[in-house]
Amino acid sequence: MGTELLLFYLFAAVAVIASVLVVGQRNPMHSVLLLIVSFAALAAIYLLLDAPFAAVIQIIIYAGAIMVLFLFVVMLLNAHREDDAPGAGLRLAHGPLRLGAAVAVLLVAELVWALTRAARGGGALAAGGPGAAAADLQSVRAVGNVLYTEYSLAFEVTSILIIVAMVGAVVLAKRES
Repeated sequence: MGTELLLFYLFAAVAVIASVLVVGQRNPMHSVLLLIVSFAALAAIYLLLDAPFAAVIQIIIYAGAIMVLFLFVVMLLNAHREDDAPGAGLRLAHGPLRLGAAVAVLLVAELVWALTRAARGGGALAAGGPGAAAADLQSVRAVGNVLYTEYSLAFEVTSILIIVAMVGAVVLAKRES
């Protein structure tokens, strides 16, 4: 048990450090690669928590598909380095700063609410709410069956959204060059 706990803390530290470095990088390519490292560390944490399906989905969808799209867009737009605007320091406009602070406070309040609700045992599974059927999904086959029968429209809408985003990136890149 000691080794698993040590690995858990190691992967958690890697995920947090890589996530912080994603925001701090001036080179977008380095940010994308660090985000892949963060996703891989999260997948390792899922494996340690005995959730192999979540780990595989983390790698396939996030580190695989979405990060390839990010790399494609960064390379297509030829954005190798963030340029400083003349005279731009750490000054931020008050509007976006206030909005960001409000969203951060809202997210912290939501996290506190969710943790206190979970501690009291008021989750969706305990209440017999919408997530109660999730306890019946024990195998990957059952999850796939539900996803591709009941939620097929969501998959189609998502694929159309991704195609529109890729076409938009190509149009924007062509317009500038």
